[in-house]
Amino acid sequence: LPVLTSLSPHSTRAISPQEASESYDKYAANYDDLDGGGLASSLGIDDARRKLLGTARGDVLEIGAGTGLNLPCYDFDNLRSLTLVDISDGMLSQARRRVEQDATLDGTKIKFVRADATSELSSLFGDNRFDTVVDTFSLCVMGNEGAPMCLEELAKVVKRKGDGGRILLIENTRASNPILGMYQDATANAAADVGGRGCVYNQDVGKMVRGTSGLELRREEAFAAGLFRSFVCEKT
Repeated sequence: LPVLTSLSPHSTRAISPQEASESYDKYAANYDDLDGGGLASSLGIDDARRKLLGTARGDVLEIGAGTGLNLPCYDFDNLRSLTLVDISDGMLSQARRRVEQDATLDGTKIKFVRADATSELSSLFGDNRFDTVVDTFSLCVMGNEGAPMCLEELAKVVKRKGDGGRILLIENTRASNPILGMYQDATANAAADVGGRGCVYNQDVGKMVRGTSGLELRREEAFAAGLFRSFVCEKT
């Protein structure tokens, strides 16, 4: 599970976009069992998803959308459109199937796009395009080089704060507890190799956001002793 596995802050083992595509194609059919379920609920992840994503408005872009696990968290009465981006065709197929099987989503404008969120968003969609941009638990897979690149892409495609644009993130982070944080660092590489799917789970996402040109961190909330956090960001 991404919440329980990591790489060290300076590791070079983060998987490439091509490796991510191939890896998640294999995981797609069983991904919900790996990333959802009772453990996610007990850690407060389900509640965090609903709380944050329920505030999404207008034209929404979700990157790393996977199998569509976040779909029940949106208030579709407040959405004009939803664009789901993932680098894995297999994951997008599962998301499309989820939408097709949900009668409540009939008539909802949902688009599925295969793309690399570290480099292709602005070229595909243009700048200042979306009212809300969402990511949950994807930055860790992009690693400490890919994650800042992704944030730069998100900053381009979201509308400016004066136009109501916001970026909503829920990410794996280094724990607030120093001992737990040191444990994450010490076990990171081994945990990722065993089953972390390349996830760098001890990133300082807040620092990455603050280091992204044009982005302003408006709110940060820690869950499960800081093992994951939610962030609300705006483009200045």
